[in-house]
Amino acid sequence: MKIYTKTGDKGTTSLFSGTRVPKHHIRIESYGTVDELNSHIGLVKDQEIQPETREILNRIQDRLFTIGSTMATEPEKATLKSGKKRLNIPEISEEDILLLENEMDKMNEVLPEMTHFVLPGGHPAVSFCHIARCVCRRAERMATALYEISPFSELVLKYLNRLSDYLFVLARKLSKDLNAIEVKWIPEKGI
Repeated sequence: MKIYTKTGDKGTTSLFSGTRVPKHHIRIESYGTVDELNSHIGLVKDQEIQPETREILNRIQDRLFTIGSTMATEPEKATLKSGKKRLNIPEISEEDILLLENEMDKMNEVLPEMTHFVLPGGHPAVSFCHIARCVCRRAERMATALYEISPFSELVLKYLNRLSDYLFVLARKLSKDLNAIEVKWIPEKGI
């Protein structure tokens, strides 16, 4: 299979359904941002982290491909008039969201209470996690913009929202595991 097809040379790309759209289309921006997030999570996963965390991140990456598939498919072309699925696209489930919530609860049990915002940094693994969190928030914003004009499963929005929370808690947990200093943000006094 050749990687280059030359079909996008004029600034368009194809959705799962075969529909061609401009590469700047909100649908492309949405799943492109999810793809970017997936790459950042891969970078977090490549750090010196617990094997259990690495397994959760593998699962998250799989779910992000599912989300990308959802966004790359026009809802009206994903199902037949009978309601039967036309395309075999996996879906996000409540169990996927529950996994993130359970993992956050486990991490929070061993973390000190958070009394201030924290500044990103302290260790490269922590910083990579914060970058992934920020890209996740952008993916969520893009997803909500797409959802307004072409609704899809609300579980996608819920998953992205929960994932950004998970990445924040993971950054704190990595700070603890790596003995990195967690710098509290204490605003400077105004004039």
